[in-house]
Parts: sequence; C-alpha cells; structure tokens
Amino acid sequence: VEFVESGGGSVQVGGSLGLYCAASWDIIRFSGIGWSRRAPGKGPEVVATIVTGHRTGITEYGDSVKGRFTISRDNARQAVYLHMNSLQPEDTAVYYCNLYCRGPDDYDFWGQGTEVTVSS
Repeated sequence: VEFVESGGGSVQVGGSLGLYCAASWDIIRFSGIGWSRRAPGKGPEVVATIVTGHRTGITEYGDSVKGRFTISRDNARQAVYLHMNSLQPEDTAVYYCNLYCRGPDDYDFWGQGTEVTVSS
C-alpha cells in the first residue's frame, strides 16, 4: 500500500491544521484507517481512528486530543482527514497515516509521516 500524506506544517498555539492521507488500495477492505504520532523523545501514540468498512464510520480518539481533533474519511477517494483545532506545543510530532486490519491476522500499513510543529 502506498500513501500520499499532506497538510503538516507550523502553527502557533491555539491554531488549526488539517492532515490528509490517500491510500493506493481500497480502504473499505480494511478494518480502519487513522493517525498516530510520535513526538520527540516519546513513544508512539494513537491519535484517532475511523472504521472504514462500516457505513457510519465509528471513530475513536486518544484522550489527549478528544474535543480538539476530528477524523473523517472519504471511502470513494480512499482518503482520511484529520482536522486539528486548539493546537498545543505537546501536539508537536510527526503524524503517520495508518491503514490496518484486525482479525485472525493483524496487518498495519504506514505512511511516510508529516510533521506538525506548534510554537508558543
């Protein structure tokens, strides 16, 4: 699977950014798609996920971004979006698109990452 990621950049505290990821495969064939991040000196963190095979697109968010970030998908475009509001310095990280299967066998496919920097 190949990905096209875009939308990272630099923003001041309280600002907003949007991330975009398009996959080369039909995402409806997978369990879900989402975003994870890795901040400098920290371990990976799941930011948000959305079910791709279900009509209503069930979403889940990491505790640190609930109420500030919104994930959405476009199955027809094999794409996922992450709208980030009220950004804080602790949101500074490299954000990775993740397409995954969960079942008898787990599969994960990762984008190349896009950097987000929040400055005060």
